[in-house]
Amino acid sequence: MKIALIGASGFVGSAVLDEALQRGHQVTAIVRHPEKLPQPPNLTALKGDAYDAAAIARAVAGHEAVVHAFNPGWGEEKIRELFIQGTQAIFAGVKQAGLKRLLVVGGAGSLYVAPNLQLIDTPDFPAAYQEGAEGARQALNLIREEHSLDWTFLSPPALLEPGERSGRFRIGGDQLLMSGDHPARISVADLAVAIIDELEQPQHIRQRFTVGY
Repeated sequence: MKIALIGASGFVGSAVLDEALQRGHQVTAIVRHPEKLPQPPNLTALKGDAYDAAAIARAVAGHEAVVHAFNPGWGEEKIRELFIQGTQAIFAGVKQAGLKRLLVVGGAGSLYVAPNLQLIDTPDFPAAYQEGAEGARQALNLIREEHSLDWTFLSPPALLEPGERSGRFRIGGDQLLMSGDHPARISVADLAVAIIDELEQPQHIRQRFTVGY
């Protein structure tokens, strides 16, 4: 498969890049610093601007699927605004390029912990992640209004960590996955497995899903 990966040098994006390359897919990595990426034969690294819809359209043209793993960076003061701005540009660019398949990596904050109560709205949600999680929640609301794209939105569980690839995890829907009395977790390597699995064998077209141990 020819996959365009936006944000390929980030925490999630780099794991997705490794998984896709290991499975033999042809990947175009769209990043700010392509010179920092490895150079295997099935990887093309392009310098790209996630806030420029026309640039995104040029970069993703001719691919079969796009993975949106873009994140402005948790240290960005305006992370919510930038996440929404980038997401809107990516949606527009994918459509300009005439592509259909888009997988968006969002956050856990919009998962439900009770009827009509999302994790981000609970009293103990960490303040440091509030703005970024709100940006991801608004991205989910935006993608749900898209009718011309075969989109999928993947929310990781509450705990996304470095770790090994097992290839084994549970799949859920809009509810936060739990492990006993504690929120479920997953390694970023296994989150990447779930992403490439979904591209290879789509199960959640125009749906949000989550994964966790």
